[in-house]
Amino acid sequence: MDGEINNLVKLWLSILASLFYCYFLASKIPKGKFRLISLLPIFILFTALPLYLSYVFPIGLIALLFSWLGNFKLLLFAFDRGPLSTHSSNSLIHFIFIASLPIKIKENEKYPFLKSPDIHQNSSKKHPKLPLNWPTKVLLFAILVSAHDYKQTLHPKIVLLLYSCMVYLLIDIIFGIFNGLVHATSGLELEPPSDEPYLSTSLQDFWGRRWNLMVTYLLRHTVYKPARSFFDNMLGSMWAPLAAVLAAFIVSGLMHELVFYYVTRVSPTWEVTWYFVLHGACVVVEFGVKRVFSGKAQLHWAVSTPLTVGFVVATAMWLFFPPVLRTGAVEKAIEECKVLLDFAKVLWKVNSFWIKLIKGNRIMLVEEASQTFLHIRSPKRDEIHKNFTSLSSSIPRERLGQNSSFNCEFASRSCIFI
Repeated sequence: MDGEINNLVKLWLSILASLFYCYFLASKIPKGKFRLISLLPIFILFTALPLYLSYVFPIGLIALLFSWLGNFKLLLFAFDRGPLSTHSSNSLIHFIFIASLPIKIKENEKYPFLKSPDIHQNSSKKHPKLPLNWPTKVLLFAILVSAHDYKQTLHPKIVLLLYSCMVYLLIDIIFGIFNGLVHATSGLELEPPSDEPYLSTSLQDFWGRRWNLMVTYLLRHTVYKPARSFFDNMLGSMWAPLAAVLAAFIVSGLMHELVFYYVTRVSPTWEVTWYFVLHGACVVVEFGVKRVFSGKAQLHWAVSTPLTVGFVVATAMWLFFPPVLRTGAVEKAIEECKVLLDFAKVLWKVNSFWIKLIKGNRIMLVEEASQTFLHIRSPKRDEIHKNFTSLSSSIPRERLGQNSSFNCEFASRSCIFI
């Protein structure tokens, strides 16, 4: 684990150095092929980063943030397009945030480039909303991780359904953490990472307006728009959008295949690519059907939503999950998530203890405080006990009051300020 942490530190230092280069040097080169050539070493570095890690969770995260999203942002930046060119005149810290994190600045008058076409705006006005806030998602994810311990008693299809829910929750939680950190440190107003994909009324709605909106935004500008311009001359304006949509799904499938290769380190089976090719073809068919039946009776959302979500999940069980299940990557990722959840619980409890400790000179920490540390399942429990016991000698008596006393007995008594 220590080696992995050292590798992560080295990786982040190399990433920061690369972004410094992009901000101070590459941005001064005229847009086009010369700036693109100047960014080639960064493309190569970002593509190789996941190969220096061994744990599934950091591999997947680095592969997504830099080998895919980061490279796509820099590709747009080479031609003075995309979020980096829009904000290149801003501070270095904003440039680093936008380049390295899956965030999308909320459109406003200052950043009109970020305005999406009308077709991609929220279309959920005809059916009720069922928002899940961030704490609820964390709680649900923790419950699903715990339920995974009993997978031997569950039907295999139920287990795959749990995996589908966990993927959605995990991505939304991680992206939500990034959004919160960036907003708290920079004040930037950010778009949510997704828009209730479980309420999608069609595949167009799911992929284009609801799920993983940062990826949708980048694919639209790196693949869909150039492909549409290219196919306009070959197929005409009627068929070019459909070919461009299919091209975007193919590229998405290939990038997912690359991420899966980083995680599993085995030769691609192309099942993931076919998953996105299938969905791209279905979106094209769906678009044609809607055009034929335009203005006529449409399915009620209570029917179309279960059909859409059911199709996404069923095809994921068929093509998306098998490559990572066969290699054991899912099991490793879940075990790593358990470690992170346990660590987060300890941090939360310790933080709560210190908040109570600092609030005043007359604080009573009843049995909850002692039980907090008694339930830390770690060989360092004795060290924690020793540190907190010695706290009484390190806090000036005048801070506690003349008639106050500080006692820390974590084995059988409470921590009390009296």
